[in-house]
Amino acid sequence: MSTLLVIAKTPVAGRVKTRLTPAFTPQQAADLALASLRDTLAAVLAAPAGRRVLVLDGKPASWVPEGIEVVPQGTGGLDVRLAAAFALADGPALLIGMDTPQVTPGLLAAGLDFTEADAWFGPADDGGFWALGLADPDPALVLGVPMSVPQTGEVQRRRLIDAGLAVRDLPELCDVDTPADAARVAAAAPRTRFAALYSALCTVAR
Repeated sequence: MSTLLVIAKTPVAGRVKTRLTPAFTPQQAADLALASLRDTLAAVLAAPAGRRVLVLDGKPASWVPEGIEVVPQGTGGLDVRLAAAFALADGPALLIGMDTPQVTPGLLAAGLDFTEADAWFGPADDGGFWALGLADPDPALVLGVPMSVPQTGEVQRRRLIDAGLAVRDLPELCDVDTPADAARVAAAAPRTRFAALYSALCTVAR
């Protein structure tokens, strides 16, 4: 049974999207994070997965829709937490974050199709990755990969290849980390909750 994993933080002011300040207030940044997460979960619900699991740092609230399991994140570095998330899967799994509200059910469906792939890699334009799919999730494939550095994606993809896996790539997406990222993503996905809130906040700020 295939599993879609979303690793995320509860959108609390001052804890999420801090790089969006001071262009946005801490609460506005948290609201944008929530909009991004809701868009992401909507895409997950519409994708063809056997299980849909939110691996959450923090407490869930009414924004978690029906059909999404919630599991607490483990502790440790991000590589350790990603490995623990993959361990939740009983079979093929695709893991994504909460920072790409432009993601679509079609992209997620592609990343869950392991007919001709052992792994799927979704590069982010900051050098990281927004998606990682494994036909046979193995913690060793992510443990020890340096996270949140410019070469994270390169190292992670090389790890997959060195393990002898047939790797296929998903399209490159932009993670929302900075105000410039937010503007790009809102423009690229104008029908999302994220884009609507971004536009409203920018209108108020004028």
